[in-house]
Amino acid sequence: MKKTIKTNIYESFLSAALVAGCGVGVSDAQAQAYPNKTIRMVVPIGAGGGTDSMGRMIAQKLSEQMGVNIIVDNRPGAGTVIGTEYFSKTAPDGYTLMTVAPEFSINPSLRKLPYDPIKDFIMVTQLTSGQYFLTTHPTVPVKTPQQFLALAKLRPGQITFGSSGTGSANHLAGVLFQHMTGTKMIHVPYKSAAPAGAALIGGEIDYMFSNVASAIAHVRSGRLRAVAVTGEKRSPVTPEIPTITESAVPGFVVTGFYILLAPAGTPREIVNKVNAESVRALQSADMKDRLSALGLEPVGSAPDAAAAFIKAEIAKWAPVIKAAGMRAD
Repeated sequence: MKKTIKTNIYESFLSAALVAGCGVGVSDAQAQAYPNKTIRMVVPIGAGGGTDSMGRMIAQKLSEQMGVNIIVDNRPGAGTVIGTEYFSKTAPDGYTLMTVAPEFSINPSLRKLPYDPIKDFIMVTQLTSGQYFLTTHPTVPVKTPQQFLALAKLRPGQITFGSSGTGSANHLAGVLFQHMTGTKMIHVPYKSAAPAGAALIGGEIDYMFSNVASAIAHVRSGRLRAVAVTGEKRSPVTPEIPTITESAVPGFVVTGFYILLAPAGTPREIVNKVNAESVRALQSADMKDRLSALGLEPVGSAPDAAAAFIKAEIAKWAPVIKAAGMRAD
């Protein structure tokens, strides 16, 4: 009887070991064969704008390096929620990836989500970091951050600022500015960054926290005026433009980012492979030049570091949104 029990235990362990070995073998085989078909890059906004541009840039570079087609799949709506929910339900096989921006870390505090921003995704890498311009229409009588702050205090409730939608990063930058300075301004939300930028150029609104990538050409042409940048340090692209924190509002820092995601459950070997290819892409000379022209700095972090970064961003914006009593429209 004892012999039979020992034999059964041995056989059970042997079976488990064989199953585990087969699992490792399949995972390794998947990673070695990956990629061998078209990859989709989901972008949870419409065509145009910074997130779409970044998604297309990294898709093109990864396609060249990995030898497969990568198509961009725009799925806009509900402040990026529609596209992100769709992505959360895709197969975790490495053949669907997604590029996101700060809205990904803002939405958890702004609205009830049909997905968990931490549990339902793997942060493959932080692609870039960047800043925003505090841009004004040229007719607004300010040229420095100090002058802008003085005007805002002089005209409470009269100055208008645009954004790419309620809860967007540039909206929250405006909310944070008012919170830290005790000023009051009128928010004018648009459906995306493109119509908001057009409204600013047309003089329909007074100012906007604009993505450097989308505004820099208009600043250089004189159609917009860049009064300040929102980073902790001056942008290497426009070193002549001061930061808000150094010259008007100490501690005011708002940075943008782009992160590459995979669905939860994607094999770690595939995640590591995409991470390595992404880092290689970001370190290439041509990619660095393209990013620099858009005011972006390459990052290329490890998955664990990217995950920690997102958690910190979610924690950063939660009290700002709560203090402002904000909810998504």
